[in-house]
Amino acid sequence: MDSEADFTAQAETHRHELRVHCYRLLGSFDEAEDLVQETLLKAWRRRETFEGRAPLRAWLYRIATNTCLDALDKRPAVPVDVPAQVQPYPDRLLPPEDQPDAVVVSRETVALAFVVAVQHLSPRQRAVVILRDVLGWPARDTAELLGTTVTAVNSMLQRARPVLREHLPTARPAAGEERALVARYMEAIAASDDRALAALLREDVRVSQAPGAGGNAASGFGFYSGRATALAAWAPALHGDGALDWRFRSVRANRQQAFGGYVRRRGTNGPFEAFGLTVLGFEDGQVAEVTVFGNDRLPAFGLPTHVLDTPA
Repeated sequence: MDSEADFTAQAETHRHELRVHCYRLLGSFDEAEDLVQETLLKAWRRRETFEGRAPLRAWLYRIATNTCLDALDKRPAVPVDVPAQVQPYPDRLLPPEDQPDAVVVSRETVALAFVVAVQHLSPRQRAVVILRDVLGWPARDTAELLGTTVTAVNSMLQRARPVLREHLPTARPAAGEERALVARYMEAIAASDDRALAALLREDVRVSQAPGAGGNAASGFGFYSGRATALAAWAPALHGDGALDWRFRSVRANRQQAFGGYVRRRGTNGPFEAFGLTVLGFEDGQVAEVTVFGNDRLPAFGLPTHVLDTPA
């Protein structure tokens, strides 16, 4: 590099993709923010050791991967049971899809379902899958980064792929179909239309809710499954004395349509208070997954804590 300023400028151009790399490994947007900053700081401190024999991008990925693996080693091994145990990623902080580094942040490999599936792997398996299958690194380079052998890398990859297949949906709808399905879902909720919701939900739909969703900061992770169970759980908010009026603000998370939900008791006045951030997953044209994240996720998406009495 010609100067310290040149090094900083060139390293900074990789911030977006490095943050996504950390996010895939960690499943946490907040941790990814911290660790990409730590990665760039480590790179700055070690800049004199960068010999230029490999591209700067590859060198930064090495630092980022090891920084994340160190962090994961310090974490208790807690199984990921529901999608709400990971954090959504704001599309506004992803590289624009027409930029070169957007190739490594493709729709499929940053989707919430993919990130959740990756969390079912051990940390080193995650690294192997992401480096080999997402970034296209050769087995030899992956083995060198992880301090292991090509045989070990290939073995980890062979064991990891069936786990991913088990937890991934068969296919995602096209972007236009996804937008239409999300719009129909919001309309059905706003209209308290059980029939429309039943038509949208798969019979085996899975619903998970993070702490802080629904305005209840004291709640833990919630999970239930099945269309009938979901409709029964939602009935108090849609009908009767406890019914709520809804407003929505559309955003994008993990290159998917998402929305912030806001509620107030039906028949009352005043602002609509935040209910949470919802991301829907689809299979065969129906809602297969409803994930509601807590209100603490709203600021990262530029969403307010309440909205006035106007339609979305």
